Amino acid sequence: MDAVQSTDPARRTVIRAGAVAAAALAACPRAAAAATTAPRPAAAPPPAAADAADLPLRSDRDSQGDILAGSRKDHACLLFLRFREPVLARRWLRRLLPQISTTEEMARFNAAFSAARTKAGGTDPASLSAQWTGLSLTHAGLGFLAGRDPFPALPAGSTAEAFAQGPAERAEALGDTGDSSPDSWLFGGEGPHRAVHAILNLAADDPRKLAEAVDRHQQALGPAQGVLVFRQDAGTLPGALRGHEHFGFTDGISQPGVRGFNAPDPATGNTVLGKPGARLVPAGEFIVGQEKAGNRPAGLPAWATGGSFQVVRRLAQDVPGWWAQARERLAELKRAGAAPADATDTWLAARLVGRWPGGTPVAGCPLAERPCPAGTGPTAVSYRDDPQGWHTPLFAHIRKGNPRDGLVPALGRPPLDPAVTDGHRIIRRGIPYGPAYDPAQEPGQGTNGASRGLVFIGYQADLVQQFEFVAKQWINEPDFPAGRNPRTGADPVLGPGSPVAFESESEGGSRATTLRFGRFIRTEGALYAFTPSIPVLRELAEGRLEVSLEVHPGTVLRAGDVLDAGAARLTLDADGDLVLLDPSGARRWSAGTAGKGSEAAFSRDGELTVRTADGKAAWSSGTAGHPGARLLVRPGGDAVVLDGDRVLWRAGDGDAG
Repeated sequence: MDAVQSTDPARRTVIRAGAVAAAALAACPRAAAAATTAPRPAAAPPPAAADAADLPLRSDRDSQGDILAGSRKDHACLLFLRFREPVLARRWLRRLLPQISTTEEMARFNAAFSAARTKAGGTDPASLSAQWTGLSLTHAGLGFLAGRDPFPALPAGSTAEAFAQGPAERAEALGDTGDSSPDSWLFGGEGPHRAVHAILNLAADDPRKLAEAVDRHQQALGPAQGVLVFRQDAGTLPGALRGHEHFGFTDGISQPGVRGFNAPDPATGNTVLGKPGARLVPAGEFIVGQEKAGNRPAGLPAWATGGSFQVVRRLAQDVPGWWAQARERLAELKRAGAAPADATDTWLAARLVGRWPGGTPVAGCPLAERPCPAGTGPTAVSYRDDPQGWHTPLFAHIRKGNPRDGLVPALGRPPLDPAVTDGHRIIRRGIPYGPAYDPAQEPGQGTNGASRGLVFIGYQADLVQQFEFVAKQWINEPDFPAGRNPRTGADPVLGPGSPVAFESESEGGSRATTLRFGRFIRTEGALYAFTPSIPVLRELAEGRLEVSLEVHPGTVLRAGDVLDAGAARLTLDADGDLVLLDPSGARRWSAGTAGKGSEAAFSRDGELTVRTADGKAAWSSGTAGHPGARLLVRPGGDAVVLDGDRVLWRAGDGDAG
């Protein structure tokens, strides 16, 4: 179909973005001046060219590639699998292992592809093609392969508890109610007889190669007594909607940078080179075992080290309904005098998302879409000077999902440092499914009768503090940001239907117009899975799984932190004493630092210490000089520092340490 003749709002706005560049720049004089007068900086060198010692995660051959590098393929297929016989399932896993893609493989290919694309003036290089394979396991799948429960304990409120329960059991708290309730899900809401054990994530540049891979993997299920519970095909939308989701907005623009993987900008030190405004977040927020924000303990078993928790959600989108709602609410705003008389439905839709369809942030150019000026980009988003949400509404999708530098703790107070949100970031790997909506056809006719939406895939090291926190405390919470009257409202794109306060500038300050939004995205399936490291998958293929809690080097325990391994709990008491407790709370061991200790730390050279408030050692395990040593809290009832298999220090079962 000729794009110029299209009347579909989503498609129309995407195509117009390039055609009205001059008018858009005129609408933003400061941006136009920057774009026309500022010299364009030289292209940043690809991160792969950086010193390997500075970016060690780019050469990681243990972690699976989609977590940090991303498959970045136009075609994908997720196979949701269940097995009947553990021995045969482990044999299947052993055969699959050589095909699983690593971070190093994906990072190397992506760097070469990007360089070739740049050299070709933005055209995808036909000579470079790849097919990737990833594997994630549910709580049931881990237990099935290992022949044991993956967790020695499930502390209330922990990620272990969330993972074991799964999103169906937690659906109400996550906003999956009504039409989005698990009763109607295509996967994830079934009973134990249809429980999913594994998710095989396949992606490729060439659809024929992907189809061949899917067929090959499905045939391999027979000898393994595996069952295909559900198959989810997905792919980049064609033509003008390439890189966009079904509503017509560019997707996947703003990802967190990862320390040790993404090159830092030397001018700031805390943002990604070539991506202004994209914060670098500690890698431990995405890969278990790496350094976390604030050096917080992961509190997870050793099998989690090197892996990441994966959230998979099938989100159906009602495209005509969503755009019709935007037109209706815009009419209400105009009647209230809160929108320009010449504003289009795209003007309001951009405020619901926080970006124009082509990706330009509303924060930088509130009047119309424009190309990003030289030296900036779609990641350069700031809300610091927009506390009332006059440019980017406080309820806008990208602002609710990541407040950036505009998180105000209370009215009238300055915004918090963006670093406070590092522990709530998620790496997203979404891809559309279903055909694009065609406005030339009647609703329900032809491809318009097909299901369409987004396959959401998110990676994080903590389900509770990352995905669930963002969903419950930000996206779905009408009172976030808190303390406003009227309340801000839930995210009108992804959240439950709710009224929102559309704030605009007036002579008396800020004027709020209440708009009521329905829900036009429906959850049709959801799963929590874990993407293990290659070494852990090898162990699982032999039926082994290390369930002792691992305290990773660089971790700091503060008063109240508890590492619960069931029969043994390591904690720093409120009085500063590092203690090992049994299930009844009785002490099995004490460092004797009551009244002196302020925090406990496990160093990178293998030493466990309790430090005073001024940083002096109040107690030490005496195990320094062993880089690579591991600190484990074991379900057998003790805590140990190990160098390989050699015990350097041990507490518990009557040992004084």
